[in-house]
Amino acid sequence: MRPEIHRRPDCRLCGGRELGLAFALAPSPPANAFASAQRRGGQQRKFPLDLFFCRQCAHLQLLDVVDPRILFEEYVYVSSTSPVFVDHFRRLADEILHRFPAPAGSLTLEIGSNDGALLRFFQQAGMTVLGVDPAVKIAAQATESGIPTLNAFFTPTLAREIRSDQGAAHYLLANNVCAHIDDLGAVLDGVRALLAPDGVFVFEVSYLADVVEKTLFDTIYHEHLDYHSVKPLIPFFRRHGLELIETWRVDSHGGSLRGVAQRAEGGRPVGASVGELVALEEAMGLDRLETFLQFAQRIETRKEQLTTLLRQWKQEGKSIAGYGAPAKAATLMHHFGLGPEMIDFIVDDSPWKQGLFSPGLHIPILPSSAIASEKPDAIVILAWNFAQPLLNKLADYRQSGGKCVVPLPEVTVY
Repeated sequence: MRPEIHRRPDCRLCGGRELGLAFALAPSPPANAFASAQRRGGQQRKFPLDLFFCRQCAHLQLLDVVDPRILFEEYVYVSSTSPVFVDHFRRLADEILHRFPAPAGSLTLEIGSNDGALLRFFQQAGMTVLGVDPAVKIAAQATESGIPTLNAFFTPTLAREIRSDQGAAHYLLANNVCAHIDDLGAVLDGVRALLAPDGVFVFEVSYLADVVEKTLFDTIYHEHLDYHSVKPLIPFFRRHGLELIETWRVDSHGGSLRGVAQRAEGGRPVGASVGELVALEEAMGLDRLETFLQFAQRIETRKEQLTTLLRQWKQEGKSIAGYGAPAKAATLMHHFGLGPEMIDFIVDDSPWKQGLFSPGLHIPILPSSAIASEKPDAIVILAWNFAQPLLNKLADYRQSGGKCVVPLPEVTVY
């Protein structure tokens, strides 16, 4: 029987063993381990959230690895429930198709394709699409909706099978999945095996520069094993026969890194964007352990600011709700101690989460219509990366006297 968690002894990117503890967040259950009503009274196992810095390549990572079957086979995050992300995917597809044109019908494969929201835009552009995703129900739903999806983890063996059956892929995509994979080197080996000689691998990950700059510590949870910066990725890709040719900052998830890679012999020049971000990271000190020790102190400052405010409101008899039950909310709520004595209920627009209870703390998840019926005095915007559209949506609530709190990047009351 496989253990639920194991600790690896080395850096995931370079294999080095000179690893220093950067900081530790409060242990929590997996961020998407929502409890059913039947399981609400039971205890959920919590796992460590300790961040380690590699002194050899400057990569920041979790070394405690939760079994991916626990994290992903019953996954409840669905991309299409967010209009913001659907628009982001549309613009991403347009950019890839424009910058790296391919013949009509070329194979486009996405690793961790979820419900196919991104692939649908490539399909509409005339490409042959295929998704690979380990979430059983979501993969089946995507296939039923017209996006063929293999219910599997992406491996070199699977890559070779797909190439044998369908030919090489001109576009290989990985949107917010490269941080989730313990053996990321094997995935890159699969990418190289499947990628056409003139193809591109395009990925997006949360960018460590934004995490540090904006104190976005709640993007740290068990699904995210890695906190990527460009400098360690360059030699890592090279060791797996790939070359980073572009790296851009994008706004999604509070700040992400979009990278483009080709086969090492691909022939496209390396863009100036790669060196520019390496220079930025060095200026920010992302290659020094001390930077992350200071980061931990800023997290504690945000905790004190938010909890002082919410405790005051509770002492005044006010009711407080949360808006959004994204994975990041689990980290924020456990580390800040925002349990049911502080947050009465959470609303979320995803029907996959409504009727469930938050991981570990077991706060009920209700539809957004509950705001009108329950009339909370204040709402904490837990999905802070969608703060502006949610504040717009809550304009009438605020005009009627309700308060909204955005906890990050700064604690702000509207």
